[in-house]
Amino acid sequence: MPTSQSADTEPPRRLLRRWEIDAPGSTSPHGSAHNGTNPHNGAEAHGAGLTDGAGPGRRCWRVDTPDGAFFLKEYAEPDRRRLRFRHSVTAALDEEGLPVLAPMPARGGRTLVTAAGRGYVLHPWVGGRGRGGLELTFGQCEALGELLGRLHAALDRLTPPVQQSLLIPTPRAADAAAAVEEMLRDVPDDGDGTDFDALTGRRLRERRGLLAEFADHQPPEIEVTTVGHLHGSFHAGHLRYGGSGNVTAVLGWGSLTTGPVAGEVVRAAARLFACDDERGLDLDRVQAFVRGHRSAFPLDAGQIQSAVHREWWERLCDVAPLRHRYLGEDGAAGRGSAALVSWWSAQLDRTLDAFAAPYTAVYADAPGDSPAFG
Repeated sequence: MPTSQSADTEPPRRLLRRWEIDAPGSTSPHGSAHNGTNPHNGAEAHGAGLTDGAGPGRRCWRVDTPDGAFFLKEYAEPDRRRLRFRHSVTAALDEEGLPVLAPMPARGGRTLVTAAGRGYVLHPWVGGRGRGGLELTFGQCEALGELLGRLHAALDRLTPPVQQSLLIPTPRAADAAAAVEEMLRDVPDDGDGTDFDALTGRRLRERRGLLAEFADHQPPEIEVTTVGHLHGSFHAGHLRYGGSGNVTAVLGWGSLTTGPVAGEVVRAAARLFACDDERGLDLDRVQAFVRGHRSAFPLDAGQIQSAVHREWWERLCDVAPLRHRYLGEDGAAGRGSAALVSWWSAQLDRTLDAFAAPYTAVYADAPGDSPAFG
């Protein structure tokens, strides 16, 4: 190991020999916790799961060797059962020919290696670049939706069945409105605040008004829907593209979960194709994406519309991004901007129809007629 690194930033010296890596040329800390890497940019960001990589109790390293580069991840308190299941899933997906990076087995075949009470997982390094969803052509959007559908189909075949009746708690508008009122008490409203205070107050009052206006639009608690194992965090930061524009790696499998498949389709589309301003969602790209998914894992228009309804409602009732953006508190900043919530609320019927369009009779057997290809 390089002597220039302090012991508290190095993996154990003999650890890499467990994978028969005897002489690494260099080992360097990797991830946003170490060097400010932005997973959305850069041709070198690996992220064999950046969201479950560097962070509290987890460190990551890039390991360069004469045989190539690797990505080493440490878990201070590894959940062995969960990690082994995840590894079995990603290995099976890799064997299916999907762009998923299986962990590398160490001597003896184990993919989770322990040393000094900590767990370590080694992946091959992956290059490529990140691309935002709005950078993709309509054809690439459809191909990306098809890839997610292929992942869902493979997960359905390769994992144990999931209980079909899932109770998904529905947020309450009254609870969200009460939280907004509490936040408003901390914002100066007497004209003595800053311009940012004025913007904060405007956004909070806007959300309060939407919660009151749409209080009777709450989705039902239980719906009949197709459920299964899901990637859990399918968005631009977890996708790497090659020079030809094809996806070379789907990362972020630390979020592997179970739930409604349509919900993941809608969440992915909403994160991939949202503008950062009042333009809302690029619905042409959304339709291309859903069409691609339908070709590999068909659902139906009703499930898609129910998922759109729920995703909109959860965003409407989620005040954590407001706390993060305007009050500087910890929160899910990536969930979606306040502008998107306002746009989506104003366009709710339109989005319900647009997401479901690839399943309607007018589009069902005419792949070239979608407005996304116009």
